[in-house]
Amino acid sequence: MSVELNHTIVHARDNRESAEFLARILGLEAGPEWGPFVPVGTSNGVTLDFATIPAESIVMQHYAFLISEEEFDAAFARIREAGITYYADPHRKQPGEINRHYGGRGLYFMDPAGHAMEIITRPYGDQPVQV
Repeated sequence: MSVELNHTIVHARDNRESAEFLARILGLEAGPEWGPFVPVGTSNGVTLDFATIPAESIVMQHYAFLISEEEFDAAFARIREAGITYYADPHRKQPGEINRHYGGRGLYFMDPAGHAMEIITRPYGDQPVQV
């Protein structure tokens, strides 16, 4: 059997709010609450299980999602329509811009719990980065 990531737990101030936020941006659905979790499943079978914990216990994490060009257009439109600040870089020094790394497009935005979310249309590889 090959090794695959099946699920990960994402800490949130409000599990439903964070799950629905990400699901809305990515064009997915937040599932029904299961114990302390609200799941968001991806097309490759990985589930992000959002769990409510005290805000002071949340440590920022980074989650990157590889999506198609069409899905990027749709997600980018939803980000802009919602007035969410987005960045071309992970250090948030290029607001309102997207990047074009590896011949694709990408951007970063923050979720309600303070996690850095990234959408990209090309996986990172050994090609030179275009800035």
